[in-house]
Amino acid sequence: MTTYHAIVWIDRREAHVLMFDREHVESQRIKSRSHHVATGGHAGSHGMKHGRGPSASGHHSGSGGHDNADETFYHSVAQALVGVHEVLVTGPAEAKSEFRTHCQRHDKAVDKAIVDVVTCDHPSDPQLVAMARKYFQKYDQRAADPSQR
Repeated sequence: MTTYHAIVWIDRREAHVLMFDREHVESQRIKSRSHHVATGGHAGSHGMKHGRGPSASGHHSGSGGHDNADETFYHSVAQALVGVHEVLVTGPAEAKSEFRTHCQRHDKAVDKAIVDVVTCDHPSDPQLVAMARKYFQKYDQRAADPSQR
């Protein structure tokens, strides 16, 4: 489905990618393969106990804390957005900003499509689409997209 707009709700466990036009919505859920959701906190506090530490999972920093970004996960989300012209990124915590940073470094075409990053809790997919439609109204008025006319 080729669409002009998308909204992404993202946290460190999963992303909801919703691409839409006036009549259709296509949704995709992308799960992180990382088993660690929290960041920081553990810096050296549990060393190699309980199978944790830098060599146990690949998702720990050298100091024993968790890595902030799951780059493979963020890249999968970016790949789902290839070809979308305008993207609104939402989510409850830091993952939305980490995703934006990932795109700035590695997925520049998607970064150019990101129009804003906003905080929101855990809305349903229909609520996300409604929020995005309202948000993009101001952009639709200026867009030169013939399918939106």
